[in-house]
Amino acid sequence: MAQNGKIKMLRVILIIVAIVGLIYGLGFAIVPGVWVNLSGGSPVDFGWLRWSGGVLIALGIGTIMVFRKPEKQGIFVIMIAMATLLSGLGMLYCLIMKEYSGSTMFIVIPTCLNLVLSGLLWWGRKRAKGIL
Repeated sequence: MAQNGKIKMLRVILIIVAIVGLIYGLGFAIVPGVWVNLSGGSPVDFGWLRWSGGVLIALGIGTIMVFRKPEKQGIFVIMIAMATLLSGLGMLYCLIMKEYSGSTMFIVIPTCLNLVLSGLLWWGRKRAKGIL
């Protein structure tokens, strides 16, 4: 029963990661101009955002697949935990070095989201290590 609770926690974390990835991915892939305009950031060629949107959508779909059957999917959980960690650290660096021209909210929120999700994924992985 305790093992089932550990799997359930990992699954909750995975579905949150999938939702966040799909929201940002669809936004970047389909309407990148909306994101740029909302943020008030400097204009950018939308191709730079669309390709990352495609990657985020794929990671979101992959995360849903792992959510459905998390057994023996430790490598994917590690990969998505590293992806969110490195993304969060990259955005934190941009924030600290003042490399971002838009509204601060549009970099602080995804920075915090990525770092928190990474921490939750590492924690969930550790708790569910027996099935991964």
